[in-house]
Amino acid sequence: MENGGPSQTALVTAYARAYHQIADQPRIFTDPLAARLLGHTAEELPGLAATDRLSGAVTDRNRRLFFASRARFAEDAVAAAVAAGARQVVILGAGLDTFAYRNPRRDLRVFEVDHPATQAWKRERLATAGIDSPGTLTFVPVDFETQALATELESAGFRRTDPAVFVWLGVVYYLTPDAAHATLAYIAGQARPVEVVLDYLRSATTEAESAYQRARADRLAGVGEPLFSYFTPDGLSAQLRDLGFTGVEDHSAPDLIAGYLGGPAAFDGEPSPALQAIRMLRASR
Repeated sequence: MENGGPSQTALVTAYARAYHQIADQPRIFTDPLAARLLGHTAEELPGLAATDRLSGAVTDRNRRLFFASRARFAEDAVAAAVAAGARQVVILGAGLDTFAYRNPRRDLRVFEVDHPATQAWKRERLATAGIDSPGTLTFVPVDFETQALATELESAGFRRTDPAVFVWLGVVYYLTPDAAHATLAYIAGQARPVEVVLDYLRSATTEAESAYQRARADRLAGVGEPLFSYFTPDGLSAQLRDLGFTGVEDHSAPDLIAGYLGGPAAFDGEPSPALQAIRMLRASR
């Protein structure tokens, strides 16, 4: 995080989702609040390509499509869970997510969990943009170095005995495997039915992939956001099943995008190694 604000990757994700609204057709994911929360009009977004740290969010179409598909996949999962009776949604590492402010259901409680400094910055942005925080939203500031997720969530009114769906995007690869497993174990302890939607980085399968991942990890470490976790699809699935999850749905990023756009021809050339390494997963129990 910089100056108490969000991480660079959280900003890039938010700008990509905002630019997707005006640059990509067909649109995979609709978010009318994305640009407004960032403090820009739609007309201003193309000019951000000149900003080095945000240029990829604006110019890399496949990257934008993944961020849009990831959000769509998560919100589709939430909708299905709500249809099945869940009335609690926990967004872990909420960043600049806007679901809570677009949530049409008055009986669906949304808990946004994030670092206190990031959350304070977001609340300032919401106030500046004139975006009201609905009564169905509860902010849950958690400093994971000094506070426990379970304690803070339950203090905020989250009910462990009721069904819930957890959305955990853009976070797992910045945690150690043990920390990621501990959070999954906490989610698995929720009353049934419970679901978790997350994205993760696949372990390299070739020397070329290993070299690319090392270079990328070095770049991110250089901006204070080191990567710690990679998983194999079979290994993560086995871990989830050991925790009691009975349904595991896993998609590569290219396949997820292609599914929303009607086929792989939607890509501009081959997906980048970064896109090929990332996967989306939905697990239920």
